[in-house]
Amino acid sequence: MKKTIIIFVISALLLASIALWALKGKVAGNTRELLMTGAVFILVGFALFLGLSRVGSHLRKEPSEDEMSRRVMTKASSLAYYISIYLWLFIMYMSDRIWLPAHSLIGAGIMGMALVFLLCWLYVKVAGIRNE
Repeated sequence: MKKTIIIFVISALLLASIALWALKGKVAGNTRELLMTGAVFILVGFALFLGLSRVGSHLRKEPSEDEMSRRVMTKASSLAYYISIYLWLFIMYMSDRIWLPAHSLIGAGIMGMALVFLLCWLYVKVAGIRNE
């Protein structure tokens, strides 16, 4: 149950920081800011989905993570790891051609890794785990 509470706390902190940034910061409203904000909302939605499914399992007196969900998470994380390596190689290749500061590239890479994991989790969840 501690993991579930941490998921909700981190999601709330992310949403609060986005709200503070939008209210107090200089929001230009350009495409890059909209893409980053949209990606954050997608990832927070994914975290809330996982958190709510764990709460539902807890209320039904089931384990929050069973063997199948652990296997799906393991398979998705290993697939996302291999894809993320190529993502970082692509970012390194494009870093000379893009006029972004290094901290923005690193942030975009981390956000890309999270989105790659989300897409891999969706793929493994839909396609299933093949017998190996």
